[in-house]
Amino acid sequence: MASNDWFEKDFYKTLGVSKDVSEADLKKTYRKLARKYHPDSNPGDAAAEAKFKEISEAYTVLSDKAQREEYDQIRAMGSGARFQAPGGGTATGGGFEDVFSMFNRGGRGQQQADFDDIFSMFNRGGSAGFGGQAGFRPGPQKGPDVTARTTLDFATAVKGDTITLQGEDGKPFKVKVPAGVQDGQKIRLRGRGRASSSGGENGDIVVSVSVRKHPVFTRDGLNLRVTVPVTFTEAALGATIEVPTLGGDPVKLKVAAGTPSGRVLRVKGRGVESSKGTGDLLAEVQIVVPSHLDAAAKEALEKFAEAEPKENPRADLLAKAR
Repeated sequence: MASNDWFEKDFYKTLGVSKDVSEADLKKTYRKLARKYHPDSNPGDAAAEAKFKEISEAYTVLSDKAQREEYDQIRAMGSGARFQAPGGGTATGGGFEDVFSMFNRGGRGQQQADFDDIFSMFNRGGSAGFGGQAGFRPGPQKGPDVTARTTLDFATAVKGDTITLQGEDGKPFKVKVPAGVQDGQKIRLRGRGRASSSGGENGDIVVSVSVRKHPVFTRDGLNLRVTVPVTFTEAALGATIEVPTLGGDPVKLKVAAGTPSGRVLRVKGRGVESSKGTGDLLAEVQIVVPSHLDAAAKEALEKFAEAEPKENPRADLLAKAR
C-alpha cells in the first residue's frame, strides 16, 4: 500500500538501480546490500542499521509489481505528470509545485486541511485516483520497537545461552543469545515489539548486549587470548606447560627451547564456536623474572652470566637509533 512519504523517497537511488531494472537484478542487488548492512554484520553500528531499514523498505515496494506501479505513478508527479483532480479538472506541468500550491491559501489549519484534501483525492477510486486504481491510501506501518539491555558474563557470551529478561510491561521474555556475541552487539527479536496502530506488523525487541571482562581470557574475533607466565629456565631450556581453557580442562603445550617473551602459541579449535566458524586459543608467553633470589640461585646465575655469550642484545637497537 502507498505511503504519504513516497513523494520524497527515491527507492531506485536507495538501491542504486535504474528505473527499468529487472526483477532478477533487483533481487541480486538487494541481497548484496542486505548482507553488507545487516545488523548482525555490523554490531553496534546505528548508521548501518538505518541503511538496512532503508534498502529493505525500498525492496519491499519495488519487488511488488502493484506497489511498484503505484510508486512510479506517485513519483511521476514530481516530474510534471498530469493527474485528475476532484470534480473532473486536471493539474499539469509543475509537479510538486502545482500540487502543493494548494497549501498557500491560508494559515496552518487551512494548509493541513488542503493537505488532507490532496490525499483524499486518491481514496475515492475511479478517475480521481491514479490510472483509475482503487485509490491512494497510506499503507500499514510497522509498530514501534522496544529496547532492552542485558549484561552477560564472558563465558555466556562465548558459549551462548537462553536468558530471561523483563519487558516494559513487567512480563518476562526469553532471549536466545547466539554463541560468540560481542560487547556492544544488538540482538533483534523480530515481531516481539509493540503492536502497529495501523494494522501493520509488530515492531521488534532490540536487546543491547554488554559483556563483562574475564580475569584470564580476552576476545580476538573468534579467537581467545590468554597470557601464560613461564620461568626463565622453561623458556631457555624448553618445557611442557599447562594452559587453561575456557570452561574446560587445561591443555598441555610445548614451549621450545629459546622461546622469547611475547611469542604466541596456538591451540587449534579451542576458541569461540559460532555459526561463523571456530576460533583458536592463542597463548602468549610471558617470561617471569624472579623478584627474590636465595644465595644458591644467585651464585648459579652469576656463573651462567660468566658462561653466556658476550653479545649485547641492544646493539642493533642502538645502531638503528643513531
